[in-house]
Amino acid sequence: MSSSTKGKDIVPGSSSSSSRSASANYAPSDHRHLAQPPSQPQPQPLSRYESQKRRDWNTFGQYLRNQRPPVALSQCNFNHVLEFLRYLDQFGKTKVHLQGCLFFGQSEPPGPCTCPLRQAWGSLDALIGRLRAAYEENGGLPETNPFASGAIRVYLREVRDSQAKARGIPYKKKKKKRHPLMKPQFNGETSNNNLPMQ
Repeated sequence: MSSSTKGKDIVPGSSSSSSRSASANYAPSDHRHLAQPPSQPQPQPLSRYESQKRRDWNTFGQYLRNQRPPVALSQCNFNHVLEFLRYLDQFGKTKVHLQGCLFFGQSEPPGPCTCPLRQAWGSLDALIGRLRAAYEENGGLPETNPFASGAIRVYLREVRDSQAKARGIPYKKKKKKRHPLMKPQFNGETSNNNLPMQ
């Protein structure tokens, strides 16, 4: 193929000779194979958060359907959520040392041990946040949201504290940044314009 015809009449997935012969068979008015489907507005791609929330919601729904007997979402309560979180531990990647382990409380143990892998507290916390939002987006009432139950918060706190002890990594709550109050500017006069309204 010469450089002047390079790229012309080549259809992806075909050789240049077959595309030349194929293009010779179609008259310019024959647009059947070139017709584009009517353009429909493409939905915006989901953000990473929204995609993960959808996957988590579908996974939880599948978990409920796999129960014996299956559990309808309307019958789901915080106990089902707690069972789901415990079920997920089998897929965890965080080593959590048991009380009797030589490495209990060491952040960087010098060797391997047989302690179990668990879901990290931060992962569970984020998961519950996404499922809590997804529940309400899918028609659930905030008052009946099983992901917002106090029992779930207690469970997450216990997981956080036990993992911090077992791994020797203390949990430190991030401090909120404090925005300094605007200092009143005085031009020799006192003004109440810079004081907050009550």
